Amino acid sequence: MGDEKAEEGRRSLLAGGLRLLALFGVGGALGALAERGSAHETVWQIDPERCIKCDKCVTACVLTPSAVKCVHSYAVCGYCDLCFGYFNDQRSGNGTGAENQRCPTDAIHRTYVEDPYYQYIIDEDRCIGCAICVKGCTTFGNGSLYLQIRHNLCVNCNQCAIATACPAGAISRVPADTPYLLKNPE
Repeated sequence: MGDEKAEEGRRSLLAGGLRLLALFGVGGALGALAERGSAHETVWQIDPERCIKCDKCVTACVLTPSAVKCVHSYAVCGYCDLCFGYFNDQRSGNGTGAENQRCPTDAIHRTYVEDPYYQYIIDEDRCIGCAICVKGCTTFGNGSLYLQIRHNLCVNCNQCAIATACPAGAISRVPADTPYLLKNPE
């Protein structure tokens, strides 16, 4: 009778210990998931008003091509026939041949809307974030083209290499629920 009670006590203690161990295991797993989730609560973002179009985004990013892409603020755009984000400022005529285009990867597509208006669409898969079009648009146009770090492409480095290399300090870490900073009409 005493042996049975002792055996039952050992089983109860062992079962309780296993339950406690399982509880710690589940708690540890949930803690690890929470820790992993908190690492992505912030993202890197470019302030388009501070960006100086230095071309560091294409060369400093750990990804090839860079997670930085040109975006187009349609609210700012003039839909010009002669867009200097699209065309080189020194060209032979206004033909749309590659020799007259500013983008080295043919990432900007121009479509006719109505005379004299054209729409410019960025093919982000082709864009390398070099800012050549952004420089042209800002220097000769209204600045409707600007750069942004695409969060779906960015690996969210602990210390962004582009942020470290940016001479203007235009890149900062922001909460993930913060919307992209947009280029404001001036």
